[in-house]
Amino acid sequence: MSILFAIFLTLYISQAIGYYDYEQYKKVELTSEKIAEFEQDIKDGKEIDIKDYLENVNIDYNNSASKAGLKLSSSIKKYVRTGIDGTLSFFSLLLGD
Repeated sequence: MSILFAIFLTLYISQAIGYYDYEQYKKVELTSEKIAEFEQDIKDGKEIDIKDYLENVNIDYNNSASKAGLKLSSSIKKYVRTGIDGTLSFFSLLLGD
């Protein structure tokens, strides 16, 4: 319970002091800098490639914990499906279908 309270308190304080807003502000500033750079490159007649001005926002969340969780959930799904199929076939036999 105390761990959950500590997590809540941390999140509440970070929201209260504006951490999230500051992070979003930094992204906007980065975007403004990239727009200025893009405009300057157009003025200079440089070759333009959009990939040079975009921030990579694709984050790979794969790690050993997520892979283990996926493997565990796949195993559970297999056994639950087998159990449900067995139960339904048992009821089918009872009802004479």
